[in-house]
Amino acid sequence: MKELLIEKIKKKEANLAVIGMGYVGLPLAIAFSQSNFKVVGFDIVKEKVECINSGKSFFNHIKNSQLKDCTGTVFFNATTEFAKIEQMDVIILCLPTPLKNSSEPDLSYVITTLESIIPFLKIGQAIILESTTYPGTTEEELKTRIENHGFKIGTDFFLVYSPEREDPGNLDFSINSTPKIIGGTTVNCLEIGMALYESIIRKVIPLSSTKAAEFTKLLENIYRSVNIGLINEMKLIADKMNIDIWEVIEAASSKPFGFTPFYPGPGCGGHCIPIDPFYLTWKAKNFGISSKLIETSGEINALMPEWVTQKIIEGLKNKDQYIENSNILILGLAYKKNIGDLRESPSVKILKILQQKGANIFYSDPYISEYTIIRKQGCSLKSTEINVVNLKKMDCVLISTNHDIFDYDFILEHSNLIVDTRGVYRSNLIKVLKA
Repeated sequence: MKELLIEKIKKKEANLAVIGMGYVGLPLAIAFSQSNFKVVGFDIVKEKVECINSGKSFFNHIKNSQLKDCTGTVFFNATTEFAKIEQMDVIILCLPTPLKNSSEPDLSYVITTLESIIPFLKIGQAIILESTTYPGTTEEELKTRIENHGFKIGTDFFLVYSPEREDPGNLDFSINSTPKIIGGTTVNCLEIGMALYESIIRKVIPLSSTKAAEFTKLLENIYRSVNIGLINEMKLIADKMNIDIWEVIEAASSKPFGFTPFYPGPGCGGHCIPIDPFYLTWKAKNFGISSKLIETSGEINALMPEWVTQKIIEGLKNKDQYIENSNILILGLAYKKNIGDLRESPSVKILKILQQKGANIFYSDPYISEYTIIRKQGCSLKSTEINVVNLKKMDCVLISTNHDIFDYDFILEHSNLIVDTRGVYRSNLIKVLKA
């Protein structure tokens, strides 16, 4: 079985299914189809499937032309019909793994999807999970369910874990150039995973188990979370001491060894950094381990939107104004610059806090034309044009996401008060309050 599937992969005769046409699944499906694999993208959202099949991208970092180049061939199409899984050789799961309200892992998307496709599985197929999760998920949740339906993992069915490393908007690294971690449930499973990803990725790194691969993904994201938490806490301390944290980071970065710069901001966003640490802390508690450092860094990052709000209140107070009924323009709603991704965005959290305090909220984001929020009258906000008239009527402009497209010199010239959370304005300017 193994040799037959590997041969099909190497000849690019294997039919691939990518389930979940989101930030991870769609780029992956495109990458495989560009390498002449026949790929079917599966999603339960009919509108997404229709967009894909008509060559219309719903992500600003994926161009319509790029999608049309794939869907205009025999190599890529999308569907909502899970029955087509029986025609596939390899099934890649790219599904959300959010948190429950209790901050415990929510694997419902993965488990529900697996149970939906199990009736259509057949001998000789492989399933690969790419979703971020806690160590043990692949064996405890997927392997058990698949084997309960009569398959023997490693012999007549194959199971792999290979964590996504997608970074939307990052032009320096693509799927093809980013090394890929592979963990197999058995040696045979590992070899199949290696064969598949080696067909499109320059460097593939085999690990000893799916648990090690799952842990690796969490380490990558927790490393960032802890260091962002550290630099955000340093920012709080530096602010009280009237020290410019951006000057300090620049100076420390001159050290050629032993220091990696991280930068403060209004909080942490995206699917990974605010969420993934809780997957490990939850699992660690099952082993009687309290991961205090990881939890504390997450708490610090979660507090930043409130701290930024207090900075806005402080800036307005210095101008004899109150937060209530003030006009505040938030520059950038996305969680990071140059994309339109709102997942866990600290900008949105700040927007909601300011709204609760009675401010009149406006936002400007070239990647997000409209944002629906429950307001007093119940309506949607539309992105505000950056011009002299709009800037002049604002009591405060908050730089929350530093998109490159913003004209910061123009904004500085025509704004009354700026609260800068991203270190855009490095000089000590009278109208800029660093936060």
